[in-house]
Amino acid sequence: MTISSSLNAGVAGLNANANRLATISDNIANSQTFGYKRAQADFYSMVIRGDTTSNYTAGGVRSTNMRLIDERGPLIATNNATDLAIDGRGFLLVTSMESLSDNSSSYDISLATTGSFRPDQNGIMRTAAGQVLMGWPANADGQVPEFPRDSTAGLTPVIFNANQYVANPTTSVTLGLNLPATGTTFGSTFAPKDYPVEYFGNLGTSETLNFNFTPTIPATSGDPPSNEWTLEVTDTASGGAVIGVYTLTFDNSQADGGKLASVTTVSGGAYDPATGMISSTVGGGSIDIFIGKPLTSNGLTQLSDTFAPVSVSKDGSPVASLISVKVDTGGNLYAVYDQGFTRLIYKLPVADVPNPNGLISLNNQTYTVSPDSGPYYLWDAGSGPTGSVVGFAREESTTDIAQELTALITTQRAYSSNAKVIQTVDEMLQETTNIKR
Repeated sequence: MTISSSLNAGVAGLNANANRLATISDNIANSQTFGYKRAQADFYSMVIRGDTTSNYTAGGVRSTNMRLIDERGPLIATNNATDLAIDGRGFLLVTSMESLSDNSSSYDISLATTGSFRPDQNGIMRTAAGQVLMGWPANADGQVPEFPRDSTAGLTPVIFNANQYVANPTTSVTLGLNLPATGTTFGSTFAPKDYPVEYFGNLGTSETLNFNFTPTIPATSGDPPSNEWTLEVTDTASGGAVIGVYTLTFDNSQADGGKLASVTTVSGGAYDPATGMISSTVGGGSIDIFIGKPLTSNGLTQLSDTFAPVSVSKDGSPVASLISVKVDTGGNLYAVYDQGFTRLIYKLPVADVPNPNGLISLNNQTYTVSPDSGPYYLWDAGSGPTGSVVGFAREESTTDIAQELTALITTQRAYSSNAKVIQTVDEMLQETTNIKR
């Protein structure tokens, strides 16, 4: 009886619109939830084939739900450096605090498009809901090793201690000095000159490299200027021992007068004319000392009659305390120290899947892969199809309140209409029952 199919179609309509109402209510409830992706209900007709020439059998409607994870909400600025969002396609990788408590080397990885990460009492970068940020740790030299891009191997929780102290030893010194050209002439009274340069050892202690310049003075008045100096380097961390002796010869031609012509290593670390560096071994490590390439104006020169420091610099610093962290668009997480330097400590990869809408939704705006989504691949932020990582930012909900309220009105009307169909069918069945009376 076709009247029965009308009743079934009305019931199916009620169920479908109730399902749509559930997605609308969820969207509205999460209109202020950062990173929320709106859900959508789609309707599909059901066709039941029968004798369509004389009787029509109503099939009704069915509904399916889908979360539109590939939609991106607008980014808003915050005042926290580790409020992170993806400017475009891709996901940050997170794990749960429960996974950390298992004390295993493997973690349950989920995906998120945004998060407000802050260090807890143990320095673990996590959200208030317990999502822990994951990244590749950098080595002590600030380099990130190559890790597999199709698995989570190498990913570790991002942890830093705001009270930690680190040494920042000196690894290079630039020695820009002018030696007096008159010092290598006959009768010169220029005495050997010491020039000390402070550097910082492996334990953050202050040490000194002393550079002693001694001119080679001609023996007789008829001899031309030698344009030659002996450089002796001593190190306080080595007990004041001599760590290198070098013979410096300067050019006196019209084109290159005063420029370093050659360096002869008498003892100590070798001089490399291609880089202008002396590789010196000091107490506890090594330091590269830049004195200049041959026939260039950088480094050591011999001009006029004045001994003058021109450009002397070094890297390193005393023991430093970590004060904050920052993230660049490439997903590099840097520690910022109170001595004015930064150091790369983690790299945050950005994951991408072939079908984001096929991901399985979890609590707290996180997702996990499924056969429908396909496997993830880890990209450097801003490369391939992925967007860059943005600090001081959160992604807002993709819910459009005006659109949802409009859909709420139409859903309510559709639900009422289907209820009216059921009411009408009920009345018709009542009339059929009354025929017997």
